[in-house]
Amino acid sequence: MPALHIRGVVLPGAVPRDLWVVDGRISSAPVADADTIAEGWVVPGLVDAHCHIGVDANGPVDEATQEEQALTERDAGVLLARDCGVPSDTRWIDDRTDLPRIVRAGKHIAVAKRYIRNFAVEVQPEELVATVAEQAARGDGWVKIVGDWIDRDIGDLGPCWPDDLLREAVAEAHRHHARVTTHVFGEAALPGLLAAGVDCIEHGTGLSDDQLRLMAERGVALVPTLINIETFPSIADQAERFPAYADHMRALHRRVRSMVVTAYDAGVAIYAGTDAGGSLAHGRIADEVAALIDAGLAADDALGAASWRARDWLGHPSSLDDGDPADLVVYAEDPRTAPHVLGQPMRIVLRGKVVA
Repeated sequence: MPALHIRGVVLPGAVPRDLWVVDGRISSAPVADADTIAEGWVVPGLVDAHCHIGVDANGPVDEATQEEQALTERDAGVLLARDCGVPSDTRWIDDRTDLPRIVRAGKHIAVAKRYIRNFAVEVQPEELVATVAEQAARGDGWVKIVGDWIDRDIGDLGPCWPDDLLREAVAEAHRHHARVTTHVFGEAALPGLLAAGVDCIEHGTGLSDDQLRLMAERGVALVPTLINIETFPSIADQAERFPAYADHMRALHRRVRSMVVTAYDAGVAIYAGTDAGGSLAHGRIADEVAALIDAGLAADDALGAASWRARDWLGHPSSLDDGDPADLVVYAEDPRTAPHVLGQPMRIVLRGKVVA
């Protein structure tokens, strides 16, 4: 593989650097005959921290569709995705050097008939702990529990699991060296989930100021999926036979940006995730970063939430130092001062090869 050369400001730093790519890895040692492929602002490969490669609105998809989804993410600069639950087997992607790296969470774990059809492994509450152990073995250090969903008996969002079983389930995941993340929209499920010791909250639209301070103290992360929350009014419009639920979803939508800025001010670790898959299109990480900025995050923190900070959180190299895998995106302008360029990558290098 011929050596490559890139010159630019390597974010989050501020000093121009020369990078050489040799055998798929970063080197600071000059290579005389290297091919200079780009000069600009260099960002460690982007991360979609809440992504579903392997599913569409109807459930699992075939390998050709999985490939299309993965390529769409890659061409948007996403070189690392945290799969927050899919029913498909996507392990074959790991053998494709031209497709993003994936950190998996197994299948969603949901109460029977309390989640999107064909998405989750659906169990009775007494099966939760054993199922967590099974999905921990299926994932890459993460487990995904559906913490709340509409309860048709009450006509509104409601918790899915008893608090004592949640505590046992989180402890079981931790025994298997897996972190636990949880889908939660409303308020009622949050006390039990946080008391159980979950490691991350997905969406979190019902989080209170006190709960956000607690998350900051305990190091519990938040992935607010803001472009997904933008669909709440349309979800409410389709649920008018459950008026309390519809009103609740609209109220959660109205408060989400104030929740995010409160989380940011409290010091909660926030990461960028689009919730792509299902009803949301892939390749929208730039939109999620823009939404985080609009909610009140500083541009460099919003970008870090989709790059170096997220990579570090997921256990992947984040600084493009000597020996690191050459996974990077180059932009013509500084995306911290011109965030719109995130949607216009100039060069994308994955595992040391120019892929887009």
